[in-house]
Amino acid sequence: MQDSRNTPDHDDDIDIITPVDFTPPPAAGRRIGLRLRWYHVALMVALLIVAGAAWFVLTARSVFIDTTPPMASVEITEGFAVRVGPRYLMLPGDYGVTLSAPGYHTSDTSVTVGEQQAQTHPFELQPMHGFVSISVSGEQQQPLPGARVTLDGVDIGETPLINVEIEPGEYQLQIRMDRYLPYDQPIQVTGRLVEQSLTPTLDPAWASISFNTTPAGADIIANGELLGVTPATIDLLQGVYDVTLKRAGFKAWQDDLQVSPGEDVALPDVALEAADGLVFIRSEPGNANVTINGEYRGQTPLEVSLPPGETHEVRLFRTGFETAVRRVTTSAEQESDITIALEPVTSLVRIIAQPADAELYVDGEYRGSANQTVELLAASQRIEIRKEGYVAYTSNFTSRPGLDQEIRVQLKTEEQARLESIEPVITTVAGQTLDLHYPSRFTMGASRREPGRRANETLRDVILEKPFYLSRNLVTNEQFKQFRPDHSSGVIQGQSLDLPRQPVVQVTWQDAALYSNWLSEREGLDPFYTVVDGQVTGFNPQSTGYRLPTEAEWEWASRTDEQDNSFRFPWGDAWPPSEQIGNFADESTSAFLGQYLRGYNDSYLASSNVGSFPANARGLYDMGGNVSEWMHDVYGAVSGLSSQVDVDPLGPEEGRYRTIKGSSWMHGSIVELRASYRDFGEQARNDLGFRVARYLGE
Repeated sequence: MQDSRNTPDHDDDIDIITPVDFTPPPAAGRRIGLRLRWYHVALMVALLIVAGAAWFVLTARSVFIDTTPPMASVEITEGFAVRVGPRYLMLPGDYGVTLSAPGYHTSDTSVTVGEQQAQTHPFELQPMHGFVSISVSGEQQQPLPGARVTLDGVDIGETPLINVEIEPGEYQLQIRMDRYLPYDQPIQVTGRLVEQSLTPTLDPAWASISFNTTPAGADIIANGELLGVTPATIDLLQGVYDVTLKRAGFKAWQDDLQVSPGEDVALPDVALEAADGLVFIRSEPGNANVTINGEYRGQTPLEVSLPPGETHEVRLFRTGFETAVRRVTTSAEQESDITIALEPVTSLVRIIAQPADAELYVDGEYRGSANQTVELLAASQRIEIRKEGYVAYTSNFTSRPGLDQEIRVQLKTEEQARLESIEPVITTVAGQTLDLHYPSRFTMGASRREPGRRANETLRDVILEKPFYLSRNLVTNEQFKQFRPDHSSGVIQGQSLDLPRQPVVQVTWQDAALYSNWLSEREGLDPFYTVVDGQVTGFNPQSTGYRLPTEAEWEWASRTDEQDNSFRFPWGDAWPPSEQIGNFADESTSAFLGQYLRGYNDSYLASSNVGSFPANARGLYDMGGNVSEWMHDVYGAVSGLSSQVDVDPLGPEEGRYRTIKGSSWMHGSIVELRASYRDFGEQARNDLGFRVARYLGE
């Protein structure tokens, strides 16, 4: 379109503007213009704050921090919290807290807020120390510096104490000072920097004691210490005193005095008595009995006090001497000395001694040859008659004047005395009786022609030099159970083997050896057997402790008599044994034993009480029959007769088996009943026991 105002005025050239349809192109989108103002932002922030505060209020927990003391200052140092009155709004989680109050230690701690809606968290602040001053006073409230003070046993110094820093709490206060009673009281220290003053009063531990004597001027001595001179008033600590008032020329006054603290005492006036005279009495010889004015006063040498200005009769007595009488007069504080020679009373005594060259001693003094007539006091004297190589004769002898007296002595050689001191019979602590035997040379074993002889019974000569004790009876169940209370010997065919007086069986050789050692230890003897870890590993041949008999000792004791005759059986040479000579396999055992003595009946199916049958020629019981016996020896073969003679043989040094001697209630043949019969074993049996032996000591 063209503006008409700016074109030439030509009508012909006027263009006609014709409207046409116009459709604008489609728009991609319409932009709406919006300007953000400051109040819009402020409104939005406010809304956010309100929303956040609302969220905090709705999600926070109400927390009360309960402090002791109640008015303590609380500061949340870590984490966000809003205080609302006495409580805090806090989200769940951990917070740092600082607590403080005057007089208390500041506490930096933490609080863990949980999920509970309302919570209380208690805290207790620790009070700070207090300041304690302690001063002590005595009588009239005068200060007492230097008293030692302890709290609960800890020394904190001497009084006066000013502002001592002490932690709060209860203490036991103790104050000690010489001459004052101990002070013990509980105290409460407040703490929190509070100042406290304690002013206890100590009570005196003494009392004033007044002493007075007539005449005055006596020393006052208490428990041996000189305290002053009468009249005097003296402070004495509490306690008991041995008081002596002593003045020259007067007897000392003495008494016990009990002093109680704070209780002053004025003792009654003491009238002193004039002092006695002092007399020292000697006699020749000494140890004479002394009476003065008929009253016994002791033995010489003797010092006595006698009242002055009087005459006193002094008599001296001693056995074997004439009575001596003297009269003495004393003055106050005078000392005198008298010596009185006693006249002896003697009589003649004849002494006859063997050997003729023995020597005589009277009260240890050599008097020459024992064979003499000697003048002896009419008193008890020690008479000794000696000779080298002999046991001295010693006796207390009192001669009797007017009588003919003699002493006859036959000295014994040391060997004679030793032999006479030997006990022929001894008894063990368990009750076994043992007889002493002096053995001799004999032949063990049996000849080849002897009926029943076995190959291990070879003849051999043996010399037994050592005297030995051998028990008369086998060890019984009762005796063995003192050593081993739980032992049982068992039963056989319904018959008990465990009765008290029956011989113990079902014991090994080790059991028997250990029992022997037990006897030795109970009697203080050196054990014969060496034991390691409960097992016998050897023996000491020099020991005189209890042991098992050797095979040689047993066979000698079983088959010989006092005239050294030797027999085949413990009862003699007769076969078969006579009735009731021993406990063997008799007719009663025929049902369960293959071999028995036909026609023999000893009244016992199994073992009998020990000693139920006659003893053999040496007074020993059950050497044949009842039960067989463990020997000390290791079992071994023996060689025949030769020029070599065994002396006190103890058997082989090593071996598995131990020798067994003697027959039992299970034996009924001529083989087992002979004294030379030898068996061996290592296991316990119901017909095998033991008896004990020991060597005679030197």
